[in-house]
Amino acid sequence: MLKLLFLQCILMATIHTVGVAQNNRITTYEKIGWYGCLTSIKLNNEFGIHAEYQWRRDNYITDWLQGLLRVGVNYHATPKVLFRVGYALAETYPYGEIPINALGRDFTEHRIFEMAQINHNESILDITHRFMLEQRFVGRYSSASVAQEDEFPLLNRVRYMLRLQMPLAGNAIQDNTPYLAAFDEVMIGFGENVNANIFDQNRIGVVAGYRFIKSFRIEAGYINQIVQFGRQLNGKNIFQNNSGVILSAYVNIDLSKPE
Repeated sequence: MLKLLFLQCILMATIHTVGVAQNNRITTYEKIGWYGCLTSIKLNNEFGIHAEYQWRRDNYITDWLQGLLRVGVNYHATPKVLFRVGYALAETYPYGEIPINALGRDFTEHRIFEMAQINHNESILDITHRFMLEQRFVGRYSSASVAQEDEFPLLNRVRYMLRLQMPLAGNAIQDNTPYLAAFDEVMIGFGENVNANIFDQNRIGVVAGYRFIKSFRIEAGYINQIVQFGRQLNGKNIFQNNSGVILSAYVNIDLSKPE
């Protein structure tokens, strides 16, 4: 029954992605590759630190799409509830048929974020809910004559991700265990500076993973990202439909002393 529910979630996510892409709007398509390393260090039973870097590439690997550095402080309220606050630095490049920046230039973004993550289990299925609030200072060129971004308006965004994960061997994900995971994350912009992209993004992915030991696991699979631009072209909204591969390495170090 749980396996059937898992497959239904994947099917519904796929149907949703196709439906959005077929709307009567300007839609471009990119082949992407997202490669990341995410590290969390638990300092004690309550506090820890988090750092990650993501190499996001266009044409799978040949061209830059975005570089993202994210750091934060973790607070483990309970074994199932995690809070995080932190900072992210993103550099987005003029990739694709229609660049995000209207001048066709790269731009820098500074983010402050607050996150809450809740985990629970239903038999062999691990379920994660992640809620994130971001204050984004997105670089903007006031005119074509300036060489660098000279404005950083505040854009607010709220995110929610649902992730389902299950072992492919045994009843739990332990050392030397392969597993399968699926996730869907929606992002909504709000506030006085939001433009055409109140709906900002939706990301859907299906990955296969392998936990080698408690502190190290890897995942690889498929990701689809739908992005709505904050501007229009000829009076039409612009959507990117990006699909490709995702490869992530997770390092989790526990320095806390057992109670």
